[in-house]
Amino acid sequence: MTSNSSARGMAGAGTAMCLVGSLTAVSATISRYPVFGGQAVRYAAAALILLLVTRLSAGPGRWPTAREWALLAALAATGLVAFNVCIVAATRDTGPATIGTVIATVPIVLALVGPLLERRRPAPAVVLAACVVASGAALANGLGGGSVRGLLLSLGALGGEVCFSLLAVPLLPRLGPLRVSAYSAGLAAPMLLAAGLVTDGSAVLRAPTAAEAAGLAYLSVIVTTVAFLLWYDSLGRLGPDRAGLFAGVIPVSAVLTTVALGLDRPGPADLAGAALVAAGVVVGLRARVVPCEAAPIGIARGPA
Repeated sequence: MTSNSSARGMAGAGTAMCLVGSLTAVSATISRYPVFGGQAVRYAAAALILLLVTRLSAGPGRWPTAREWALLAALAATGLVAFNVCIVAATRDTGPATIGTVIATVPIVLALVGPLLERRRPAPAVVLAACVVASGAALANGLGGGSVRGLLLSLGALGGEVCFSLLAVPLLPRLGPLRVSAYSAGLAAPMLLAAGLVTDGSAVLRAPTAAEAAGLAYLSVIVTTVAFLLWYDSLGRLGPDRAGLFAGVIPVSAVLTTVALGLDRPGPADLAGAALVAAGVVVGLRARVVPCEAAPIGIARGPA
């Protein structure tokens, strides 16, 4: 990995997670819009934009194979649909702080599982850094409490968040970030619409107000289209373990966004959490990652 590629990956991952973190504040503008209908609109609009960009791009066409379609469908079903369903259901049994704290462990899971999927051993320094990042993110979220059901649903959201990254790893080398983003968003839209029909019936969609339209546009263009592209590009450049460290930026970005919008002020826990996240990211990115060939784990490689 060249230094330029690594620097671009770090910038992309950090920017992507900052954009995702802004979702919390912006979501307030669509709080009265049907949840799953709004998410379906969000992903459908993002898919249309991404497919248009894909069509206009100069690169050769790459139609997914049957195996890649299966992975894309699994990514959409878990990383997008199940994640949103679990988040919505969890909020009925527990507070946002608990949900955010559970999801904040994403860097640890990616630091452990990501390297194994790439046939190499997890780097102890990266795992330690991920623990520091997760601790900072949890502190910024405010920890919290809730019911067992709420905790289980939060764990389901964590699983969806992990699948969002890990299922994309084998797809990126051939399809690239643009197509993976476009196809997964396109597959997620009808799934979310179906979930909305089950929960809201015919009220799953309605004409949005001006504020709701602006919020949905921001979520579609910035949080989905731009953030997805940046994140998937960074995954290919940094690997899931090191890129995953930037997931801890999400709650910090959420705090900064609410401050920028004049909705809240950061407290000592927010500032301490942000400091821990920053320290963990720096330590993890400076850690030496042993390549696959130098650190085999006894799993036979399949054909390329």
